Amino acid sequence: MSYYPTKLILLAQETAPARNPMFDTLPMLILMIIIFYFLLIRPQTKREKDRRKMVDALKSGDSVITRGGVVGSVQSVKDTTVSIRSLESKFEVEKHAIERVIADKSDLKDKK
Repeated sequence: MSYYPTKLILLAQETAPARNPMFDTLPMLILMIIIFYFLLIRPQTKREKDRRKMVDALKSGDSVITRGGVVGSVQSVKDTTVSIRSLESKFEVEKHAIERVIADKSDLKDKK
């Protein structure tokens, strides 16, 4: 008598459709990639593009702040470096070390 229930269970298992778990997780994975793109990658690319434009537009006489926090005015612009004069000292930094250009001295107070 125990033969029949076992056979029914085996028949039920054979007729159940097999699901591939990859098709369940694939749409969720694609959705996560799209969300990461719009929340992380795209804004960072836009900021870097704006910063590159700002560095390329540097000219002699602009007031700048370096990433180290030094405030000075641009004396000369070369291919990859910028000469900056700050009070009594003059030094040369790479272009990527320029954090931002100061339009006027009130910008210093607003950003603090």
